[in-house]
Amino acid sequence: MTGKLRKSNRREGFLGWMARNHVAANTLMFVLLGGGLAAGLAIRQEVFPAYEIDIVNFRMSYPGASPEEIEQGIILAVEEQVRGLEVVKRMEAVAREGSASVSIELMDGANPNRSLQDIKNAIDRISSFPEEAENYTLELAQRRRNVIQITIAGDVSERTLYQFVQSAREELLTRPEITQVEIDGSRSPEISIEIPQETLRALGLTLGEVAEMIGRSAVDVPAGGIRTDAGEVLLRTTERRTFASEFQDIPILSLNSGTKVRLGDIATIRDGFEIAESERFFDGKRAMDLDIYQVGDERPLDIARAAREYVAELQQRLPENMTVLTTRDRSIDYRDRMSLLLKNGGLGLALVVIVLGLFLNPRLAFWVALGIPISVIGSLLLLPALDASINMISLFAFIVTLGIVVDDAVIVGENVWHKVEQGSPRLEAAIAGAREMAIPVFFAVITNIIAFVPLLFVPGSTGRFFGVLPAVVIAVFTISFVECLLVLPAHLGHGKPIAENNTPRGPLGLLRRVQRRFSDGFEWFTERMYVPLLRQCLSHRYLTAAVFVAGLAVIWTWYDSGRLEFNFMPQITGDRVDCEVLLPYGAAFEEAQRIAHHIEEAGLRATDKAGGPDILEGVARYVGRGGANTADINISLVP
Repeated sequence: MTGKLRKSNRREGFLGWMARNHVAANTLMFVLLGGGLAAGLAIRQEVFPAYEIDIVNFRMSYPGASPEEIEQGIILAVEEQVRGLEVVKRMEAVAREGSASVSIELMDGANPNRSLQDIKNAIDRISSFPEEAENYTLELAQRRRNVIQITIAGDVSERTLYQFVQSAREELLTRPEITQVEIDGSRSPEISIEIPQETLRALGLTLGEVAEMIGRSAVDVPAGGIRTDAGEVLLRTTERRTFASEFQDIPILSLNSGTKVRLGDIATIRDGFEIAESERFFDGKRAMDLDIYQVGDERPLDIARAAREYVAELQQRLPENMTVLTTRDRSIDYRDRMSLLLKNGGLGLALVVIVLGLFLNPRLAFWVALGIPISVIGSLLLLPALDASINMISLFAFIVTLGIVVDDAVIVGENVWHKVEQGSPRLEAAIAGAREMAIPVFFAVITNIIAFVPLLFVPGSTGRFFGVLPAVVIAVFTISFVECLLVLPAHLGHGKPIAENNTPRGPLGLLRRVQRRFSDGFEWFTERMYVPLLRQCLSHRYLTAAVFVAGLAVIWTWYDSGRLEFNFMPQITGDRVDCEVLLPYGAAFEEAQRIAHHIEEAGLRATDKAGGPDILEGVARYVGRGGANTADINISLVP
């Protein structure tokens, strides 16, 4: 008897061994669930997947030049010199008033750092740049992961607002969840020093000499160290100056009488900002933004929570003439996508249990439905090896697989149920059902995987951006295949019998009667409707094929007529209305301001008609962001 049992086990193979050893199957299930949860807590989280951008950006300033002069003197020269390099795929150039920018996309597989050096060497050979043009900058494009933006506005001077925003930035950086914060919408601060020409002549000085003296006197200079009995003492001159008042006492010249001439005696020194025709307002008040970025393994939800907590604290001590609020919070989209995944997953579990419970045993329906969380959570174990993270794209991939991963478990479970109904012992039915469906389930899973494999080979930035989608789908399908063949049969093969001849009382008895009615109705539909139709289709196979081809032709004709639109990136209605106006070159900055005011007033009138303050979160007005002749209006609505 023992020999026959061992021989039977050898015929059943590994699937039979797992079905008989429910401890091993449960251990595998707990490894997938526990390991997946642990991996999910440690895996990188981000709003959108991080990927390298194979683009080199060239920028050069040419103050006072028109776009035509920029194109002729800078852009055409750069394009002509760089175009012949083997690493260059394509270029896009923009000529603005006073500046030129060229975006150089590299070939797939090119070494970014080596390509950057090759492009720099090519540009350095250009000798026809205008003499008035400033030194160019050349750098690899970096994709920074913006999470949330804080807008601070107030009826105060630009200097006061900048100091307040700078202080807020430093306070944000003290929070452990936040590492990178940058100020946006502010002109670069500068200290202006004006000396009359007559004064320079009287002292026998030039502006260059004065600038050199200021440069030597306004820097920190290390002076080495001195070893003492108490340790080493570092010497350093701390002469770095930040404000205009600190430049007043810089010595410029010593007269024969012994009198020292200081910078404050001969110059007018003021704190100010660079000369740039640009301004930013929010709800009619001067505004600046703080852009908060994700760095490394920081979590977007943690960053956004810390930023909102800081905003709530800042509002308590903010002057009455100033406002602060969070804008462009991308963590909301991330949180909504996560909630949608959990909601759809729970709904899918409930639907699977309900639908299968109408035809099969409730316990069988439960174990089949449990394949959804096991597959999704277990796939998190594979994501680090696939260099994938939890982001908007991977969450979308999880949502896509929710309705597919349960299919193979349904196939195996239904086959087991069928054998039990035929009178087979429960364990033998589970083993035989799993072994019979192993090949069909394998081809079903591998077909789904193959459908997503081409997405792994999409070139360029698009391929790197969406590459996490097929990686997640493949991981989920793989774990689902393992679960339905190695874990599910053990659960179906042990415990109380699945099919019972007697009808229990109470809720289970009611459920059993409902199951019988559904089963009888389904069998009636199968025998009276489906089987006769199937026989007719098989008997008239050429007519069946012709009807199918005709239907396909009708669908293609409908699509080709243009009535059915196709859009790879569909437009999605957002909660913000943007308007950008580009005035002709040479238009006065005051004209751009006037048009921006006109558009803002029109937008406010439109929102008043649609709901007024109940739907309006704020209005941002940017003038000169894309040049002195541009005006942008952003109307943010309440989500």
